[in-house]
Amino acid sequence: MLLAMVASLAIVVSDHASVRSMPRSAATELTTLWQGDVVEIRGEQAEYLKVYSYRRERGGYLRNEAVRKVGLTEADAPELLAVMRFLRDIPGSEALGISYGAAYLKAVSPRAMTSEALDAIGQMAERLADTASGSGTQATSVAARLEVVSQFGVRMRSFERNGRMRVCYDGELFRSVLTQPGATAEQRAHAALALTRSDCIEPDTSLTARAAFDEERRDLLERVQDTNLTPVTRSRVRARRAAVWSAITFAQARHGQPAAPAAQRAFAELTAVHPADLGETYQSEYADAVLRVSAIRWATVQAVASGPPTAVQVGQANPATVGVPAALALAPAGALNLTTTPGTEPGQTCLTLEDSRPQRPKTTLARRCTFGIIWLASAQAIPQAQALVLSVQPLESWRELWVFHQIAGKWLVDVISPGLDEPDEGYVEYAGFAPGTSRILLVREVKEHARFRRWFEEVRLDDLVLVRQASAPELLRDFGRWQDVRWRRDTLALR
Repeated sequence: MLLAMVASLAIVVSDHASVRSMPRSAATELTTLWQGDVVEIRGEQAEYLKVYSYRRERGGYLRNEAVRKVGLTEADAPELLAVMRFLRDIPGSEALGISYGAAYLKAVSPRAMTSEALDAIGQMAERLADTASGSGTQATSVAARLEVVSQFGVRMRSFERNGRMRVCYDGELFRSVLTQPGATAEQRAHAALALTRSDCIEPDTSLTARAAFDEERRDLLERVQDTNLTPVTRSRVRARRAAVWSAITFAQARHGQPAAPAAQRAFAELTAVHPADLGETYQSEYADAVLRVSAIRWATVQAVASGPPTAVQVGQANPATVGVPAALALAPAGALNLTTTPGTEPGQTCLTLEDSRPQRPKTTLARRCTFGIIWLASAQAIPQAQALVLSVQPLESWRELWVFHQIAGKWLVDVISPGLDEPDEGYVEYAGFAPGTSRILLVREVKEHARFRRWFEEVRLDDLVLVRQASAPELLRDFGRWQDVRWRRDTLALR
């Protein structure tokens, strides 16, 4: 809850405000205050106020222009609300805006109280946490402002993700908004968006706790009424739903449950987003949703390798794996089998490529195990090159490409990762094959250090060495001629 504020107060409006031992600029500096700090006024002398900071537990003299006196009576509430509204959307003024919001909550009468201040303080706290998590920020000033807002009961969580520190607001005020009967649809949507962020889920969350949290996120977003929202908020909510349903899809597939309905819901929500409504500010939320839905897109045909042994014959559809593409004959007189079996450890699945030509004993050509989800529906043979590609998803928002290929009469399994520089999330998918050059066409999309990047590649099949790379497929000649029809129809990379 917000810190109770007493009378005869002033709010510091500038950073690095020096509290001195005497009312002179040359006097000893006792401590430094920051925007949003609250001080008690205990006297006035010339250009200085005699103040006491309860946060710093120090008293001294502060110049008049560094502070603004505030009243906490009911008559002062409209003025405090007006200042908070002004500061609400100004980047860098979050601590000051939260301070004025706390003063307003103290001054306003219960009968005049609405959800506006709770919503505004929550949004400013969320933005301050994002600033603290960003790169290139001034660590000293951000840390000081986090200390300032903590005196009002605004709490933050911090944890490490991929070697970087992430700071997140704990969302207490947003939960309060959801309990207010007079909260508007827009305010409820802001609260739901703040409480369902994927980047504020701690990496060491247990699988059971994560599954429960995903269900909670889904329920929060389902209660948002789309019809009463602004276009930008409506598209943000739909993008967030797509991301959450993608997480639910992955969890269901990992437990061997039917995941197609959840995946189809994720696609439906993503399709309903209008990217133009999001402007530049929220385009990253749309890109994140696209990336997460792309990672689970093969779940829409519900062909997952899990549980008992499953075989997919190259050249024949398998009833047990509906949606697996008709595998092409890699050998003139027969076919190959992809077989999945449980591994030696719980949750592990092993994939075996076998020679299943008639009148020959089955021969294991290649074998590889994983704890990820093997999307059998993605299996695609490349008969011109004696190769096979398959998508495997080890993490919720991370999908790799396995390449089975023959070199000097020996079959190998190589894994192509979405990125090499420890991206936060990403996927790589097969886009076609250029037979004249024996190159496979790939598309990769990753999130690295809060930035999204997508590019198209031509890779030599023999050694998987990059030959060409471009930001758009039309810049690569082979993409225009040899891209896979099914890929072009279903991919989200061409959005």
